[in-house]
Amino acid sequence: MNLTARQNQIVKYIYRYRKRNGMAPTLAEIAAELGISKVTVHEHISQLEKKGALEKEPYLSRSTKLTRRMIRMLEKTFVEQSRYVGYEEPDFDEDTVEDEIEDDEAPAEHDPNTRLTLPLVGEIAAGRPLEAVESNELVDVAEVCQAHKAHYMLRVRGDSMIEDGICDGDYVLVEKRHNAVDGETVVAVLPGEEATLKRFYRHRGKKFKLQPANAALKPIIVDAVEVRGVVVGVLRSY
Repeated sequence: MNLTARQNQIVKYIYRYRKRNGMAPTLAEIAAELGISKVTVHEHISQLEKKGALEKEPYLSRSTKLTRRMIRMLEKTFVEQSRYVGYEEPDFDEDTVEDEIEDDEAPAEHDPNTRLTLPLVGEIAAGRPLEAVESNELVDVAEVCQAHKAHYMLRVRGDSMIEDGICDGDYVLVEKRHNAVDGETVVAVLPGEEATLKRFYRHRGKKFKLQPANAALKPIIVDAVEVRGVVVGVLRSY
């Protein structure tokens, strides 16, 4: 795959960013990192897609990711460069680099008899959307649920999902992925970086519907939405 020096920089930055954050950077973030304009970044991204280095899911923001072929090329490059004294590629994991393509940081398998903790990374709105805030707490869930699919937990604030049995103060177990099947309950980020917990549906045209499980509330209809995870379990807070 014949990439320019700038395109190589963009590909490596997207790879590192996704490994750290579980999603792709925005055009503005890439532009700021490399000291170029967003227009230039957009042109390079288009060329990288044509060359088969990048791909993304239509109509979903921050869904750009490296193709299997590009991941393998990076893997080979990192392995070769790691032979040089003093070279360090902190984001390269030789055992898991290919997993990003299909599983996007798939969770490790856990022995059901062992102790398991998950990071409590913040709170998620089940009413009016709010800005997600990170936390560093660890919660032990091995004794109360099967969490083999979950990557992290969120504490629910609000009552928009009460008819699905998700109440204010409950904890939702979330599998980190950026696509969802209609009807799944998702962690969704709206334009403006507001996060909310709702059922996900593709709506008429190219729109998306985020449906609350509360008859008193109306659905949210948006042109774009970023799915950051799918709920795989609920822990009740009493």
